[in-house]
Amino acid sequence: MASSKILLITGVSSGFGRALAQEALAAGHKVVGTVRNAQAKHDFEALSASAAFGRVLDVTDFDAIDGVVAEIEANVGPVDVLVNNAGYGHEGVMEESPLSEMRRQFDVNVFGAVAMMKAVLPFMRERRRGHILNMTSMGGHITMPGIAYYCGSKFALEGISEALGKEVESFGIAVTAVAPGSFRTDWAGRSMTRTPRSIADYDTVFDPIRKAREEKSGKQLGDPRRAARAMLAAIAADHPPAHLLLGSDALGLVRDKLSAFADEIRAWEAVTVSTDG
Repeated sequence: MASSKILLITGVSSGFGRALAQEALAAGHKVVGTVRNAQAKHDFEALSASAAFGRVLDVTDFDAIDGVVAEIEANVGPVDVLVNNAGYGHEGVMEESPLSEMRRQFDVNVFGAVAMMKAVLPFMRERRRGHILNMTSMGGHITMPGIAYYCGSKFALEGISEALGKEVESFGIAVTAVAPGSFRTDWAGRSMTRTPRSIADYDTVFDPIRKAREEKSGKQLGDPRRAARAMLAAIAADHPPAHLLLGSDALGLVRDKLSAFADEIRAWEAVTVSTDG
């Protein structure tokens, strides 16, 4: 390993956050992990007596974030890498899903991530180095019926990541949006919020997708430990990617989307250019 870094990872109790924390610790890095309660903090710190530091923080507690990050900088050390991993999936047909569920989805997946970035950026900018990884999803590139709010939040984070990367590149700070496909995490299980069904018209388009997701939960192709190693490779790279897809399913689906988009652009090109003048 080239050099030991301090990683700040949100949501280290399970899934990608836990896997990345474990792999980073094994590689000799220090990890500060945010968790939701004191027991989870104790469990996380048990991973390493000298290199795992838990902090109780809800990423939607926006007023608390700056103070927590400043305390980490003062007491643990300079944050080299921020990994915005805290997030969850919302499943629900848009017409059936209340706006309150969309607000919650964006509070965690978008506003929480942005608040964390805004907290670490002054320190990274002063040091003229740093790396931010935002965990998005292939759902930040492709869509399917029944996860409109989730895809909306991940499309938003993809765009914010890309724009921020252009703003901070000259300061030596890299921003990478990491978009996993289907992995064996809790995303489609314990972590997913589901809006109750109420409109029969949507049964045909949505029910088969929900059934397939439930059947696949726990048997997905993607291995979170392998995803963690891929992220560590991006962190170690001299020129990290702005976008990193994880998983062959994400690769295939995003390539198909880009191909279909290119076909549609060509088909409507005459109309597109007709507006000049």
